[in-house]
Amino acid sequence: MATTKQVQAAKRNVRKAQAGARTKRSIANMPASTRTALGKQGAAVAKRKRSGSSSPKTRAELYEEAKRRNIAGRSKMGRDELARALGGR
Repeated sequence: MATTKQVQAAKRNVRKAQAGARTKRSIANMPASTRTALGKQGAAVAKRKRSGSSSPKTRAELYEEAKRRNIAGRSKMGRDELARALGGR
């Protein structure tokens, strides 16, 4: 469980990141292929949340499952690596 101070710091960091993204327009300045991939990933997550389906899982969800199963090296793994380590889920 996070402390109050940690929660406040996290919220402050999120606000700073959002402000920076608005200022720099970092998403708008990304290559089109990256923006497309981000959009597709976001759409897949939104669809899964609407339908209640368990697939495809986000990296955070896969990481939590790997943590529960105590898989070594999970913090350095990407989404695909975590999915493979968990047995193709």
